[in-house]
Amino acid sequence: MILVVDDDKSIRLSLKLVLERNGYEVALADNPKAAMQVIWDVPAVELVLMDMNYSNSTDGEEGLTLLKQIKVFRPDVPCILMTAWGTIDLAVQGMRAGAFDFITKPWDNGVLLDRIETATQIKNSKFKIQNSPHSLEEGLGVRLPSLSDIYSTVTRVAPTNAPVLITGESGTGKELIAEAIHRQSHRANGPFVKVNLGGISTSLFESEMFGHKKGSFTDATSDRVGRFELAKGGTIFLDEIGELSPSSQVKLLRVLQDQTYEVLGDSHTRRTDARVVCATNADLRKMVEEHTFREDLFFRINLINLHLPPLRERREDIPLLVDHFLQLACAANKLPRVKVSADAIAYLQTLPFTGNIRELKNLVERALLMKASLSPNPSPVREGNQRGECLLTSNDFQSNYSPTSSINTPLSPGRGVGGEAWSWEGGSLDSMERSAVAACIARNNGNLSLVAKELGISRGALYRKIEKYGL
Repeated sequence: MILVVDDDKSIRLSLKLVLERNGYEVALADNPKAAMQVIWDVPAVELVLMDMNYSNSTDGEEGLTLLKQIKVFRPDVPCILMTAWGTIDLAVQGMRAGAFDFITKPWDNGVLLDRIETATQIKNSKFKIQNSPHSLEEGLGVRLPSLSDIYSTVTRVAPTNAPVLITGESGTGKELIAEAIHRQSHRANGPFVKVNLGGISTSLFESEMFGHKKGSFTDATSDRVGRFELAKGGTIFLDEIGELSPSSQVKLLRVLQDQTYEVLGDSHTRRTDARVVCATNADLRKMVEEHTFREDLFFRINLINLHLPPLRERREDIPLLVDHFLQLACAANKLPRVKVSADAIAYLQTLPFTGNIRELKNLVERALLMKASLSPNPSPVREGNQRGECLLTSNDFQSNYSPTSSINTPLSPGRGVGGEAWSWEGGSLDSMERSAVAACIARNNGNLSLVAKELGISRGALYRKIEKYGL
C-alpha cells in the first residue's frame, strides 16, 4: 500500500487514480496528523508519497517534521518527496533527513511510477536475477573475497533502475562493476554506453550528451546523436562525474530529474530511457561542502553507493588477481602455463600499488613478457618445473617494477615472442628489454654469471643480447 499525503485534493485524487490503475493499493491523508494516524494503524503501508508544505507556509518545515516522525516509527518505509523546482532545496534537506527520493511538480507519470517501483523493489529485496548467479564473477574474471559485500549489493540493486554511484581510487575496477550492474539488469540486452566526463569540455557538453542538429552552431555540419540517445534501453556510465563544471551539473541534474532533454537546434522534448551509473575518484561530499559540486545532483546520483577500497587495503586479493591476469596474458600471447613462486606473491603484497588493480595487471604482463623475451627458446624459461611450466619469481617482478611507469605505460597487444617486437604505450619491448638487462648488469656489478642466472638465460644468450643492445 502507498500512502499519499498532500493538502491539495486534486493532487491526491490524481495520484490515487494513477497508482490504482497500475495495481497499487492507496491510502490518502491531507495533513501530517492524518498521515501519522495511517502510519500507526495500517502496517501494510510500504511507501509514502508526500508533499513538503501543508499550510500557507512554504519553508517545508511541516514536511520535514512529518518525514522525521515517519522514520522514527517506520524506518523501513521509503518516503518519496514531492516538491517544485523552485523549492528543490527542501528536497535536499529531506534527503539528508532520510527520504528515499524526490520528484518535482508537475510530475511525469512514467518517472513517478519508475521511482516507486525502484523504492519498493529495494525495500523488499526480492529481485529476479536476469543472468546466472555467477555473472558478476565472470565479468570481473575472478571472485575476490574482499568484495563479497559489493557482489551482494550488485546482485540486489542491478535488476532495479536505481541510480548507482561507484567510488574509489583510479584503477580499482569501477568500470567493471558498472558493466556487471548492466549485465545483471533487465537492460542487459541494451547498449552499455561509457562517457568520460573529464574529457568533455563545458562548451561541448550538451552536444555530446544530448546531440545536435545540423546548423545548430558554427561547426555543426551534420546531425549528431547524443550519448543519452545511444544508451536508450540500456545503461549510461558517467565516469569522472566529479570533473563536471557547475553549468554542466545543472543540465545533467535536469535530465536525471525529469528524464527529458532537448537536442541542440531542435525544440522537440525527448525522453531518455537509460539507467544511470556514475563513478568518481573524487570526494564528492567534500566537494559539496566546498560548493564545487551540487548537493541536489549528489543526492540524485547517490541513491546506491558502492565504494571500492584500494588494493593496498585488500592484499588478500593479490594472489587471485595475479593468477587471473597471467591466464589472460598467456592465452592472448599463446604462451604455456605460468606459475608464480611464493616469494613473488610475498613481494607483490608489499608494494603500495598506487595504481591499484590496473598497476598490478601491467606489472604482471610486463614480467611475463620480459621472461618470454629473455628466453633463448620461443617460450618462457622453465626452472626445474616437472610439468614444464614457466615459474615467475620475485626477481622477475622486482626487475620490472616501477611505481611510475607501471601505472603510466600499460602494455598493449603486439606481436609474438621469439624475435618479434612487442609494444606498449611509451616504447617497444626491445627498449624495455634493453633497460631490464642494463639494470640487471648494474645490480650485479657486471658479474655476467650472476646476471645470466637472475635473468634465467645462458651466458651465450646474454652475450648476444649485450651485443644486440650495445651494452
